[in-house]
Amino acid sequence: MGLVAVQRDLSGGRLSDGLRAPARRGLTTGLVLSTTLIAAEALAVITIMPRVARDLGGLRLYGWVFSSFMLGSVVGSVAAGRHADRAGPARPFAVGLLLFGSGLAVGGLAPSMGVLVLGRAIQGLGAGTIGAVTYVAIGRGLPARLRARMLAVLSTAWVLPGLFGPVLSAEVTDLLGWRWVFLGLIPLIGVAGALALPALIPLGQPSARAAVEHRLRDAVGAAAGSGLLLGGLASRNALTAAALLLAGLTVGVPALRRLLPVGTLSGQSGLPAIILSRGLLTFAFFGADAFVTLTITTVLHHSLAVATLTITASTLAWTVGAWLQVRLSKRWEGRDLIRVGLLLVLAGIAGMAVSLRPAVPVGEAIAAWTLAGMGMGLAYAPTSLMMLRQPIAGLEGSASASLNLSDVLGTALGTGLAGAAIVVGSNHGWAMSTSVAVAFAVAGIGAIVGLALTQRLPPDRAGATREPQSELASA
Repeated sequence: MGLVAVQRDLSGGRLSDGLRAPARRGLTTGLVLSTTLIAAEALAVITIMPRVARDLGGLRLYGWVFSSFMLGSVVGSVAAGRHADRAGPARPFAVGLLLFGSGLAVGGLAPSMGVLVLGRAIQGLGAGTIGAVTYVAIGRGLPARLRARMLAVLSTAWVLPGLFGPVLSAEVTDLLGWRWVFLGLIPLIGVAGALALPALIPLGQPSARAAVEHRLRDAVGAAAGSGLLLGGLASRNALTAAALLLAGLTVGVPALRRLLPVGTLSGQSGLPAIILSRGLLTFAFFGADAFVTLTITTVLHHSLAVATLTITASTLAWTVGAWLQVRLSKRWEGRDLIRVGLLLVLAGIAGMAVSLRPAVPVGEAIAAWTLAGMGMGLAYAPTSLMMLRQPIAGLEGSASASLNLSDVLGTALGTGLAGAAIVVGSNHGWAMSTSVAVAFAVAGIGAIVGLALTQRLPPDRAGATREPQSELASA
């Protein structure tokens, strides 16, 4: 987001002790700019990919342009959390910026779709690294009273890319070519590093020695397993799909059990439930979000402009919800905010399903997905805050990596499972409206499971007597 627009929201109280205090200004501004770069790139790629595919060919790799980014971010977030716990956040943040910039260069110069997929994987490595370090920096560099506000500021950093990123990327593509959408962002990476790194270096190593370390081979295993699962979900051949799904579970589940806090996959109370709830939240929202544009343009036969309005309204509502949770967090427990947010996401998904009926006006779909965006704004930041409040001194990097891992896998599996409904519908001759309704139902199930899990989330000050090792020890 434009930094001038964000500065008004950075104070968090008096200028001398808020986010704009001289000691924190570089950190907050650098993290906001880094988040803005990742947001701008992600939204730009969605916009320009039809032109890219036409120029480079390789349409069969179209989906992997997005999947490779998510899988790369799995490895990046784990590696960053591991190194942040060992040596502090500055070095992995610098490496993340370098990887993200290198991926932009590879993507901008790609001679083929295969090379573009490689570039996107490198970008994902960098984005995952930056994301994990961001949570570490907030946990170690900011007092508890400023963390909710900082997370709201980071949500705000998606607003201008969401409003203007697609339009600007389309204009750049028309005037200079799609390659400059990638290459034009590279200089800003140096600016983000120059602002954030001087503030990250003093954070140094944690005061407590990490009891466990995430293993990179497990991160690679989790990414490979996820890739196999996504391949299986997208396959039109039943035998191939079954083989890929089985292989993905065989490779991915053991790796995840070693990467995530003990009990995460079963939703054990405490930190494991926090980590799993983030994955279910992104599963539900993004599993449905992937098909909102398809619903409006293909099923309801409205223009792309109407679809863009729907996504923009949801993005703005997410930001409003993020700032609303800052105020509500002073009186509400985090698990209550997450519960209300999930209810709104579920209501939004139900509203999108209702909008599939021919007699329902398109305004209902816009209102429904705006409501879902508000729910994400209310629920997303509290999961991060609850994680940071756990007794994990010296293990912030590992916990942040686990949260990022759950976030990414929730998004990937949500879109993959919902997308499988479209594949099944195509194979069986279903109407598109029926296939999309099933996709929304899959996303809705994720929200319902997430709501049930909120009973196991800790109160805001829970866990004070737990030992860090008991929360993050490997299985």
